Parts: sequence; C-alpha cells; structure tokens
Amino acid sequence: MKHQLLIYYGSFLIFFVLISLSRRWLSLEYAPFWFGGAIGAILPEVDHFIYMYLLRPHELTSQRAARMMNQGRLWDTFNLLANTRSERVNLVFHTALFQLVFYVFAFLVLTSSNSLFGQGIVLSFLLHLLIDQYLDFSKLGSISHWFKDININIDRERAVIYWAVASLALVFYGFVL
Repeated sequence: MKHQLLIYYGSFLIFFVLISLSRRWLSLEYAPFWFGGAIGAILPEVDHFIYMYLLRPHELTSQRAARMMNQGRLWDTFNLLANTRSERVNLVFHTALFQLVFYVFAFLVLTSSNSLFGQGIVLSFLLHLLIDQYLDFSKLGSISHWFKDININIDRERAVIYWAVASLALVFYGFVL
C-alpha cells in the first residue's frame, strides 16, 4: 500500500507542481487547488470499498477486509486491498465507460466552475485512473477489463492508443483549460 500511495502522491505532486508553475499559481490563494488534488489523488480507492461492502460482500477477500475494518485494523485492510487489487475487476470507477463520462464531467467543472478545490479533485482523480490503467497494463499486459461494460475487445496496440489519448486529454485539461 505504501508503494501505491507513493506512486499516486508522487505523480500528483509532479503534475500539480507543473500546473502551478505554468499558470503561475504560486501563492496561498491557490491552496484549495492543492487540497482538492490531495483528496482526488486517493478518492478512486473508494471504489474498492464499494466493491467490498456493496457489490461483492460475499467474496472471501471482501469478508476478510470487512472483518479487519471492524477490528479497527485500517492499515492491514488497506494492505490487503492493495495486494489483492487484481482480483477486483468489477469496480465502478475503474472502467472505460466511467472514465469517459468523468472526462466530460471534468471538462464541465474545469470550464464552468471557479472552484479551485473542484478543479484539483477532478484533475487528480483522472490522473489516478490513468495511473491505475498503466499499472494494470504493466502488470496484466492488458486493460481489457476496463472495457467489458461497453463490450469492446481491446488489444495491446489499441490499449496504448487509448491510454495515450486519455493522457493527452488530461494534459490539455491541466495546462490549457
């Protein structure tokens, strides 16, 4: 779990430093952007708890994690969920359909809201999803499980193209909008 947190927050810090430097957001008035980003960097992990408590509470890993949570063993629960991440392929947030809808939502937040906090959340949330796709691709060799809800078979080449387009969209969102 510590390794994953380092990846998420390290990426968040690099991305947000670059955005802040390019936009010259270097004063304390832009702190809400950073606070929103810090929350958005970990918010997609809620998906694992939705799975554990609502979608598949009968699975062994879900039962073990719920028991650990009830015992107050939070770090043990987080470690278990991190180590068994590849077992949960029916997540809500970790799908291409959700990601595409969230890109539209993020566009609306970034273009029509003056909330720096909200802008930080959506940018960081999207960054987290991209990192998860990259980790899935590097570990599993595929991100096809992200597309099962929309019934698209995606090979390695198309996965790379999809990830590159999603990454470029995030860069556009972060630096242009």
